Amino acid sequence: MTAEELRSKIKSLVKIAYQERSKAEKNLSEYDELTKFPELKQAIIDLLTTDFDKFLASIDWVSPKPTTFRINLKNGFDFYLIYSKRSWSAQIEGKKYYLLNISEEGRAAEAVARILRYGEKEDLEAVDEDGGGDFQTEEPSTETLPEEPEV
Repeated sequence: MTAEELRSKIKSLVKIAYQERSKAEKNLSEYDELTKFPELKQAIIDLLTTDFDKFLASIDWVSPKPTTFRINLKNGFDFYLIYSKRSWSAQIEGKKYYLLNISEEGRAAEAVARILRYGEKEDLEAVDEDGGGDFQTEEPSTETLPEEPEV
């Protein structure tokens, strides 16, 4: 590889990296919390990539201490991001993931992907009401039992 080829390759990689960064910056303007808390932006990008805008409905600041944010997804589900002194932790479907640990960050991203695959929350509730859910129990029969004779 010649020096000129190396320079052109570096230039193309810089353009790609800059496009990803500008895409994330463009999505920032819609969410006030991301401009107030820049660390939150990086945590969301780590879990959802720079295309997070396609999946987020809104971000709610839930608690000041510990600083907690509810991340509302477009399919109606949500998860929490909690800031501590050392790192962020994500609470997804009741399980906590410490995002400082790379393997737990990967599991948290998989958990977010899993709840995104669920589809719309309203669709799931409609299936349960129609009796199409897998975990439906049988309703007791409405037949009347014969009365016991008095002694």
